[in-house]
Amino acid sequence: MLAVWTLSRAYLRKKKLQNGLIALLILLSTLLLATSSAVISNTSNIFTDRHNAENGSHQLLLLGAGLHDPQFVHDWWKKQEGVTASELMPYRSLSGINYQGKETANMYLYMMDTQGTPPRVDNLAVAQGAKSEQPEQGTVWVPTSLASSHGLHAGDTIEFNTGNHRFELTISAVVIDIPFGGPFATSARIWMNNEDYKEQLQEMPGTDKYMLALRFEDYEEQGGYWERFEQALGSPYLESKMEFEEIASFYLIINQVIGFIMVFLGIVMMLVALYTIGFTISDAILSQYRTIGVLKTIGLTANKIIAAYVLQYACLASIAVIPGLMASNWISRLIVASSLSVLRTEHNDISLQGTAEAIVIGAAMFLLVIICVLFHTNKARSVQPVQAIRYGMSEEESSKLTGRLLAGGAESRGRGFGRFPVAAVLGFRHIQKHRKGSLLMLILATVTTAVLVLGFILMNSIFSIKQTASLWGYDSSDIAVTIVNKAAFSREKFEQELLADSRIKNIGWIGYANSVIPYADARSLNINTSVVDGSYEEMGYTVLKGHNPRNKNEIAIGVNVSRELGKEIGDVVEVYVQGHKYNLAVTGIYQAIANMSYSARMTADTIRMHNADYNDMEISLINLHDSEQSDAFVKALNAKQGESVSAVTQQTLLDAVYKEAVSVLIVPMSLMGLLFLFVTFIIIYTTCRISIRKEGKTYGIYKSIGMTANKIRISVTLGIVAVAALGTALGVFIGVYVLPFMLGSVLVNYGLVELPLILSWGGIVAMAATSLIAAFLGSWLSSRVIKGTSPRILVEE
Repeated sequence: MLAVWTLSRAYLRKKKLQNGLIALLILLSTLLLATSSAVISNTSNIFTDRHNAENGSHQLLLLGAGLHDPQFVHDWWKKQEGVTASELMPYRSLSGINYQGKETANMYLYMMDTQGTPPRVDNLAVAQGAKSEQPEQGTVWVPTSLASSHGLHAGDTIEFNTGNHRFELTISAVVIDIPFGGPFATSARIWMNNEDYKEQLQEMPGTDKYMLALRFEDYEEQGGYWERFEQALGSPYLESKMEFEEIASFYLIINQVIGFIMVFLGIVMMLVALYTIGFTISDAILSQYRTIGVLKTIGLTANKIIAAYVLQYACLASIAVIPGLMASNWISRLIVASSLSVLRTEHNDISLQGTAEAIVIGAAMFLLVIICVLFHTNKARSVQPVQAIRYGMSEEESSKLTGRLLAGGAESRGRGFGRFPVAAVLGFRHIQKHRKGSLLMLILATVTTAVLVLGFILMNSIFSIKQTASLWGYDSSDIAVTIVNKAAFSREKFEQELLADSRIKNIGWIGYANSVIPYADARSLNINTSVVDGSYEEMGYTVLKGHNPRNKNEIAIGVNVSRELGKEIGDVVEVYVQGHKYNLAVTGIYQAIANMSYSARMTADTIRMHNADYNDMEISLINLHDSEQSDAFVKALNAKQGESVSAVTQQTLLDAVYKEAVSVLIVPMSLMGLLFLFVTFIIIYTTCRISIRKEGKTYGIYKSIGMTANKIRISVTLGIVAVAALGTALGVFIGVYVLPFMLGSVLVNYGLVELPLILSWGGIVAMAATSLIAAFLGSWLSSRVIKGTSPRILVEE
């Protein structure tokens, strides 16, 4: 055993650079795999734990259209065993807030009349400030999603506009409101004091609307409850309903993307580490062939020689795995805390789980290293002591080498290398002679470029989402105008003024209605439906197949609705809207991130078949001949229309939603890009340095016949850069086409069949060049050893 330990310690001490490289690769593999596992598992666990802790709802019924008696609905659900139903929660709707003189864009508000009794479902945990049974008069509670996206804090004063008047309230608490608290939320519940609710909102037109939250002891049984409920109701449930999947989706989506990328890169890094260990061991056995032969002649068995290698790499793996797991805990905490900050309170930070999974990953990494070492060190068994001492290799390999040397001159002439510059020939020879190291560099350049390119494409696509808004399910109009005060607004006059403006290209109107589509087993889909008065095409809505509805008997459906119902273009669906039944032909299928593609599109003429006076469309979408004038047009329109409307650019609306995605993605994507750049540089530097030391005599001969050190360095660097350039080209292809396709498969359930990406080739080339520069620097700096060594010493070595 002493001999095994002595050999192992000698291997560790003799090749510090090579051992350090392998330890680094093992560490980074462990880091990426453990981090991805922690991010994916903790995202789901943290949301589930918070949802359970606050007795979160599985379904939220919004009873605002007057199609069902809210009291009957509440009483029926309250009587059901296995279901916890909240009290009816009265609310009124407003659009946006004003904070520090700035109007928020794309924010739909539910102004809640807060109940004095503790809620049975959807408790409101205080993230910031103080909470009582209900807000004090003159104050409100706001959800963490609204607070984080608009920089609101307890103690801030915000202004609301009813259309008839404005009023100010102070934030007394920021609360975690599960159904409306997810990232990228475009709606929020504002919890008001009962007196403030009566004083400020009762003068608004219409009557109170109601919410009812439901929590099931077994969510899988909810289908049976709904079948019995609709039998008692005497019709399908025709009002709006928010499902648990919709509530959970945006808490999870970003970390699903990050986790997928990290899993892929972690596996790649692990394979690179195992490959490096394999060719390092193979190279060590070849270079120490004579030594192994000597060790066998003095009585050291093959098993003990193999044990020395196993002990060496077991030490390296032990040294690397533990720091990798520790670093992964810190990085995963950073990612999860950033993406799920809406679930964090001042008093209780987000705590990570999954220590057991991390230990399993570390143990698996250690085991894979040992298996890889055992596989490659098995070659030591075939070493014959006499052949090793005489030839320094097996007799068969010695014969092959002699044959290659004799044929080398004719082979080189046959290849025509004499026609190429000396630097190019020497560079190619370096690559050819060190094939395994060159293959490793090729793989690293490919992966690094793919990571950088994918990261750039994702970030650029989110930054430039206006260009692909229609592929995300949004309109691509220039301006959206929301009617704030219907009493003071005249649509006819508004349209006349707009159409008289030479800057206007076209205008249209859009509203939203809840639709119900019954299907098999007495089930039904409650979906959000866009209702357009005008042309979907002019407003910039697109479809994946077919076309948007143009006539009153047509409908377009989201991809998840199509999948759920099994409906394709040309099929007829039975739809209930505002209590009336319609049989509509499917003309188009589209994708939309909003509502996970559980949505539909129809024309206003469809609803007018049963409601001739229907005109309930509160948003006007406007296109200009010159979209660059959008900001100036919006400013002038808001000044002219006063309190009756609120106009914003489409870019503002999109930024309000997706700026959070940029802030969450930028840290992990940048970290992974820099990590792979660093690894590429270190591995190329180390591999080149090792190969240059092996070729010491050869380079000494080159210097002795007149080649300068710089020419030799240029030759070596030229070969490495050529390999890296090939890897970079492959990496660009993988980053542009392969990885987005794989990532798209993760987002299919979120309603995105085709990931809308923007390919800016200037930026893609810049990312590829960054990878190439890392390879160049690694090879050029590693070759400095040639410059500082005399020819005599090199030849003597």
